[in-house]
Amino acid sequence: KQFSWLDHRLVRDHYIDRSSHSAAALYLFLVTVADAQGLSYYSDRVISQRLDMDANTLAQTRKELIRIGLIAYQKPLYQVLALDTPTKTKNTCPGQFQSLAQIFKQIGEGAS
Repeated sequence: KQFSWLDHRLVRDHYIDRSSHSAAALYLFLVTVADAQGLSYYSDRVISQRLDMDANTLAQTRKELIRIGLIAYQKPLYQVLALDTPTKTKNTCPGQFQSLAQIFKQIGEGAS
């Protein structure tokens, strides 16, 4: 069983204000289907069908969510990003991936 919820900071921190309707729909879908690490394995074709979006709209919507900092994407995986990690985002741009070395370094810094 999976349980997801939407963080109130989407409204309080104005993420929702910076999102189009299609971006909000894609984000809701990804939050709903993501696993415990925020990963979604749904293909673009299936997402397009489920959200009734053509491929171009999905691509633009995905770019919008990456720009806002709500998701990361590396084909074929989407990842919903945490909203409460300002220290993690200071070293990276929203939507960019980190190496495992960077992630382990951050984990080590958090443990000390």
